[in-house]
Amino acid sequence: MAPLDTVRPGAVDGCAAHAAGLIENRTFEEIAVGDTAQITRLVTHADIELFANVSGDVNPAHMDPAYAEGTMFHGVIAHGMFGGSLFSTILGTLLPGPGTIYLGQDLRFRKPVKPGDTLTAQVTVRETHADKQRVVLDCSCVNQDGREVISGTAEVIAPTEKVRRDRVDLPEVSVIHHVAYANLLARAGGLKPLPTAVVHPCDAVSLSGALEAAAAGFIQPVLVGPETRIRAVAASAGLHIGDASIVNAEHSHASAEIAVALARDGVVQALMKGSLHTDELMHEVMRRDSRLRTERRISHAYVMLLTSSDRPLILTDCAINIAPSLEDKVDIAQNAIDLAIALGIQKPKVAVLSAVETVTPKIQSTLDAAALSKMAERGQIRGGVIDGPLALDNAVSADAARKKGIVSAVAGEPDILLVPNLEAGNILAKEMTFTSGADAAGIVLGAVVPIILTSRADSVRTRLASCAVAALAARAGG
Repeated sequence: MAPLDTVRPGAVDGCAAHAAGLIENRTFEEIAVGDTAQITRLVTHADIELFANVSGDVNPAHMDPAYAEGTMFHGVIAHGMFGGSLFSTILGTLLPGPGTIYLGQDLRFRKPVKPGDTLTAQVTVRETHADKQRVVLDCSCVNQDGREVISGTAEVIAPTEKVRRDRVDLPEVSVIHHVAYANLLARAGGLKPLPTAVVHPCDAVSLSGALEAAAAGFIQPVLVGPETRIRAVAASAGLHIGDASIVNAEHSHASAEIAVALARDGVVQALMKGSLHTDELMHEVMRRDSRLRTERRISHAYVMLLTSSDRPLILTDCAINIAPSLEDKVDIAQNAIDLAIALGIQKPKVAVLSAVETVTPKIQSTLDAAALSKMAERGQIRGGVIDGPLALDNAVSADAARKKGIVSAVAGEPDILLVPNLEAGNILAKEMTFTSGADAAGIVLGAVVPIILTSRADSVRTRLASCAVAALAARAGG
């Protein structure tokens, strides 16, 4: 929260120190009745959200604009934040400054304060008491129209020793809205819980993720694994299994085999990977006699939930097909398009990625991309718009595409990024997750049932999102 104006201490000799990046106090002996100091701030909605995060105060009077406009309490949180906080800022940094002991305040909130208001808070020394170095100050805060919004008094003990130090630079702080994540959970919230075999949930993260998804109403879990071990994990982590059924299995291989059989027989409508290795689960799924395979190539997709967008971004294939052929990519694209439609995207836009945006015979992925684009035009891939090859920059940035002279219905606003191989996809997904704060909901497509394929490093939050994706995919698949 940066000031609009420089701090103006009035009779306090502090302007030069502030301009020099220093913070300097006024000792009791240097303070006189009538001394003033003031500070000006712009009230923003982000400031109110940050205050709510710190305090835990989510009163709808200040967090819900629709509610607040109909009440007399609109802006109360801003009073507390910009009243008490601005006055304490002045007292602690300007007058008297560092070393001040705040004894108390008596403030009256006279008018509402709203985002967009510019507040000027000022303190004026009313009394000094030498016996205990006490100082009483009048406090007044006015808005951009000169109307007083807060008035009152504050009482402090002034410092007796001079302090002059470098001003500490505050870190950049911002409010991040995971709108895409919230939208996904809301979309899946009204569905009937999906009967799901949770395969070998023998650690706290995989077990808690399944139980939390059950509590949210996304899945109806059937825990498949060593019952004694599952119950021990639950007890150790303080988890309550409740009415979730447990199918005992001796080890992880048996867990995968039994879970696949449950899906094959229609007992469950989805599979969810627990703490076993991906290869163990997928080996059972891929077996011909599992009867979980379809005519489609099985492929993996990450539903990336970015903080910068309110829409999901699907990234495929990052975990199953190592070096997919053109034929494989046709199914990968179709699987991803069907998933995007299940998530509420009516005409998904698919950017087929490569290192360059021009068709180059020496780079096979550019040839595949061009072929996929033409196949989509001719209806061999249905339901979406496909363009490629596109390098990552012009796939996600309309400005980058424009500078390179690329005319595309996909560039700058893709719903799906189809990567050339598993290595590229896996690296890109981890980059988005670990450096950009994205949530990556993992799912395997193309089988009879959706397979929730999470990483052992995934959080419970990510596992919850993956269950929501599976519930939506299962509903769309009938």
